[in-house]
Amino acid sequence: MRDDFRFSHRLKVRYSEIDGQKIVFNAHYLTYIDVAVTEYFHEGLQLEVGSDFDFVLAKSTLEYKRAAHLNDWLTIWCRMKKVGHSSMTMNFIITRDGEEDPLLTAEIIYVSYNLGKKKTQPVPDYVRERIDQFEKGNFL
Repeated sequence: MRDDFRFSHRLKVRYSEIDGQKIVFNAHYLTYIDVAVTEYFHEGLQLEVGSDFDFVLAKSTLEYKRAAHLNDWLTIWCRMKKVGHSSMTMNFIITRDGEEDPLLTAEIIYVSYNLGKKKTQPVPDYVRERIDQFEKGNFL
C-alpha cells in the first residue's frame, strides 16, 4: 500500500499485451491507466461518468522505468494532483505485485468535456467536491 495514493486498481498482464521482446508493449500502459482512471471515478469517487460530466485526455507524460511481463499482476495507483477550471491533472504509478519500485510513472491531464455540445466545459462543482472529499484536500 502506498500512503501517498488513496486509490489503486489491479490487473494481470495478458499474452496479447506483450511484444516480440516478451515485455508489455509500451502503448498498453496507457490502456492500463485508462482502465484505472475509469475505476477511480466509478469506485473511488462513486461518480457515473457520462451525462453531465465526462472527460477526455489532453496530455500524457509517461516515464518507463522497468518492463512488465506476461502474467505479472500490476497495481495502477491513481491520485488527483490538481483541478483547474476545466482540467484535471492526475498522477499514476504502476508497480508489480510485491514490489515497491515503479515500472512506470505518469502525469496525465484530462479536460472536462460536454459530449452533447462537443466542447470542453468547467469541471462541475459536485465533481470538485467529490474529489476533495476523496483526496482529503491533498491536491492543489
